[in-house]
Amino acid sequence: MVNLDSAYQYKLIVDNTLTARQAAELLGISLPTLYSYVSRGLLQSQQYQGQRAKRYVKEEVLRLLARNTDSKRAGGAAESAIDWGVPVLESKITQVTNGKLYYRGHAVAELAGTHTLERTAWILWNSDANLDLPQTCLTDLTTLWPKLLSLTAHLSPYERTISILPLLTKTVEEMPDIHAHQKAMLWMHLTAAALLGVAPDYQAFHQKLATAWQLNEEQAELIRAALVVSADHELNVSTFTVRCVASAGANMGMALVAGLAALSGPKHGGESLRVSRMLRAALVTPSSDTSSFLAKRLRSHDASHHFSPRLPGFGHPLYPEGDPRGALMMNMLDRNKYAGLFAVADMAEDLTGQKLNIDYGLVAVEIACQLPLGAAQILFALGRTAGWIAHAMEQVETGQLIRPRARYVGKFPGTASD
Repeated sequence: MVNLDSAYQYKLIVDNTLTARQAAELLGISLPTLYSYVSRGLLQSQQYQGQRAKRYVKEEVLRLLARNTDSKRAGGAAESAIDWGVPVLESKITQVTNGKLYYRGHAVAELAGTHTLERTAWILWNSDANLDLPQTCLTDLTTLWPKLLSLTAHLSPYERTISILPLLTKTVEEMPDIHAHQKAMLWMHLTAAALLGVAPDYQAFHQKLATAWQLNEEQAELIRAALVVSADHELNVSTFTVRCVASAGANMGMALVAGLAALSGPKHGGESLRVSRMLRAALVTPSSDTSSFLAKRLRSHDASHHFSPRLPGFGHPLYPEGDPRGALMMNMLDRNKYAGLFAVADMAEDLTGQKLNIDYGLVAVEIACQLPLGAAQILFALGRTAGWIAHAMEQVETGQLIRPRARYVGKFPGTASD
């Protein structure tokens, strides 16, 4: 008679572990080298009840493979190649692999079909349960918020948010009896309110934006998906900046301000503004002249930025076969209804050989929903806030200060001319 409990346990072992030979093959090493890894503490072997041979946890083997791969990449590349290469920080949050994006093992393409930004944030923060926010958190801000909006009424959404968040740090950080993840969600709601210039509430983020922008239910769904695909993208420049600030012990509000500052740059989140201007101009250009318009825009960009070929909203170093986030947003649009958006994308791809990226996808949503110029950047910033918080939390947990060293390449003592 078969012991079902034992059979079930054995299935778990087989599904989640590897034999020594399987582990060695996956790592591309010999069995003696594998055993050397174990003796050096780089990998652990485990013996399970009823099993003669030791086995290796699959996730640990894959983690070691990722480390070895990164070490080879860093060692073989020029040490000055800091963009799209080294340094490398270990993280359990987001993975970009084989042209796909995952949040803690969840395919982002699937999350975008069902999840809100709130639910996605809980995943990114590795939170076991959705924690309701107490209404008293907003009560403390009721009298303060109108004054903050009045003082910053002349500023752009980005400038307003960067100005308001630091003024809230003392109030938020000193709130008693509130879980760290509740406080994190409160920071997201405050960021959303500041970006939109409205009073903070606990309405779902995509509904909050839909209300502010007067969108219908179908358009609100586009916004929901756009927020989810924007939530994180491992160590981009704004996220790395957030981790650096968090590693110094700064509070979450200041870390978010640092992320917003980095995101505002034209080479990062500010790219969507350039895409929007280009795409809006292309759409009002006669269809017979659109290709010439894009070619002229490409020549202008090449001359000023020394890239070839490059158009705003096209190409991504991590996705040579196309950015799945941008493709997902375009797939949610009706090709017949928004034929112009697809036609420009097709022409640009023919011209450059590069597929559209998330910036084009977000701007396509901006235009399809008849949103104001800059709405795509607000979408990107609000969605990315969830990821910034996740990375800040992870960095704080390590207890490490991010402090790279510089290699001096200037004049050395005794070599400078007197």
